[in-house]
Amino acid sequence: MDDDLADLLHRVVFLMGEAARRRADGAGGLSYSQMRLLGTLEDIQPVTQHQLAQALSVSDPAISRALRPLETAGLVQVRQDPEHARRRLVTITAAGAKAFHDNGKPLYDELRAALLEAGFPYEQYLRDTARLARLLEPRDP
Repeated sequence: MDDDLADLLHRVVFLMGEAARRRADGAGGLSYSQMRLLGTLEDIQPVTQHQLAQALSVSDPAISRALRPLETAGLVQVRQDPEHARRRLVTITAAGAKAFHDNGKPLYDELRAALLEAGFPYEQYLRDTARLARLLEPRDP
């Protein structure tokens, strides 16, 4: 297979997710995706389900499915938006923030530290990747 930039970026994301999943085994029963959702939610809450889906680059049905077990576990709260009856607002609960800080945040910090220890230019890659994402974002006409 002829790897181009898109293929390589996809592979990096996959491999980082797998590394995080391996490290997350037994981390409070939360998957890597759930930890990522909680961390994102903590940064942007309160937020509509649609906005959360966009922030995580997933579909609206996928975010709806992902929120159900977190809501059942008391880690997030999903409620009707008082300003728009068809929208649902999502916030992280105190238990959700604790779960993220006990499990997800250390996982991210560990992955960052491992990359830096291996000589990976983490900060430069972060800046370059953010710039690439901005360049690729769809623009309104």
